[in-house]
Amino acid sequence: MINYFEFEKDIEKIDQYIKQLNPNNTNDISKIERLNFEKNKKLEKIYSNLNPWQKVQVSRHNERPHTINYINNIFEDIIFLHGDKKYADDTAIIGGFAKLNNHSIIFIGTEKGNTMDTRIKHNFGMAKPEGYRKSQRLVKLAEKFRLPVVTFVDTAGAFPGKDAEERGQSESIASSILSFLKVKTPTVSIIIGEGGSGGAIGIATSDKVLMLEHSTYSVISPEGCASILWRSTNYSREAANTLKLTSDDCKNYKIIDDIVPELPGGAHRNPISQAEIVKKYIFECIEDLKKIPLQDLIKKRKNKYINITSDI
Repeated sequence: MINYFEFEKDIEKIDQYIKQLNPNNTNDISKIERLNFEKNKKLEKIYSNLNPWQKVQVSRHNERPHTINYINNIFEDIIFLHGDKKYADDTAIIGGFAKLNNHSIIFIGTEKGNTMDTRIKHNFGMAKPEGYRKSQRLVKLAEKFRLPVVTFVDTAGAFPGKDAEERGQSESIASSILSFLKVKTPTVSIIIGEGGSGGAIGIATSDKVLMLEHSTYSVISPEGCASILWRSTNYSREAANTLKLTSDDCKNYKIIDDIVPELPGGAHRNPISQAEIVKKYIFECIEDLKKIPLQDLIKKRKNKYINITSDI
């Protein structure tokens, strides 16, 4: 059952009306077709004019596909790897080996979970130092076996708890960024939901950074920004408008390289079809990056991130 946003009231009414009709009744079939056509038109109109706060809401939708959904729908021969070989296995970050169109790759991603049990298990996608050290371990494996790295980003940020700080949260994120900057293999990242602060960029410092149309990417969440600037989360909407966190904003500021279009109604309405679109974009990026000599690729990557700060 889809949870509707406030701006989707017309869509909810149409869906409720469709449920009252009988798909086996000849008279109702034409009504259902007409209503579905009307619904799709309304979805196209609504989702082509979302404001920043509405995009924040869509990026956090309970049924929006998460990293594990994309992994299962895009890759084959998936083998998960666990642990950082130093402290523990952080389930907020998952990763391992897989095949994409019969080509071997390494995947890494922040996983939020989609039920209360899995959200607790994955710590709501907020990684601790061992998670970023796991990502570094996987990046080193990718370089060793000359495999491209694909990362999926969906996190409100790194875990801010006392235990994470005691184990070197800031250092682990910085080291993870450095690993991605230096790795001698093509890297592709895609923001699939929320891309929050250093917790996101820790695994998103890649040759190509893609972003789903209705995802967000920002130095801080709207609520965090509002609590600092206005001393109240009641101004989260205003903060979202100020932060320039939409895919269009990030593309305009050259923070990302390309926007992956979402089907009308958002990724949560068409998860399988959306995964096929994401798969196509990822594969094309990897094939393009493979054509660039490694030394040139690394140099281009470093210059890209140095120039981001100077361009803004």
